[in-house]
Amino acid sequence: MAGRWLDVGEAAHELGISTDAVRKRIARGSLRSDREDGHVRVWLDVGGTEAGREAQVDGEALVEVLQDHITDLRVQLEAEREARRRADTIIAQLTQANAALAAKVPELEAAQSHEESAEGAAEEPERAEEPHSATVEAQEPIQGSWWRRVFGRRTQ
Repeated sequence: MAGRWLDVGEAAHELGISTDAVRKRIARGSLRSDREDGHVRVWLDVGGTEAGREAQVDGEALVEVLQDHITDLRVQLEAEREARRRADTIIAQLTQANAALAAKVPELEAAQSHEESAEGAAEEPERAEEPHSATVEAQEPIQGSWWRRVFGRRTQ
């Protein structure tokens, strides 16, 4: 394993981080360290430094991959925006249709009540022709309000 021993300041410079960050890494155990004569020395692998990482990663290939990914995300975003526009259009159309139907409700209710009253008037003469039984005549309505009948107070 290729590497070298450096003091904390040199290791921080090589890694491109602060000296405090190097000390934290030493405390966590992610960097190998040793104490010599009161000085802390850090072992850095070749791959652990910025120069070592640059040698390991092909920058151009990574940039191309990231650009392809960005292009894919932009296409996906545009498709989602178009779907949202369509949904908003549908919602607006349904809202307008609902408002138009709500305006017709009073007209329909009026027409329905008119038909019911016409049907009721047509049925009444048929009932008038039917003979009354003795029980129907005995059940003539009592004069006065219903609550007086229920609670037994009749005023006449």
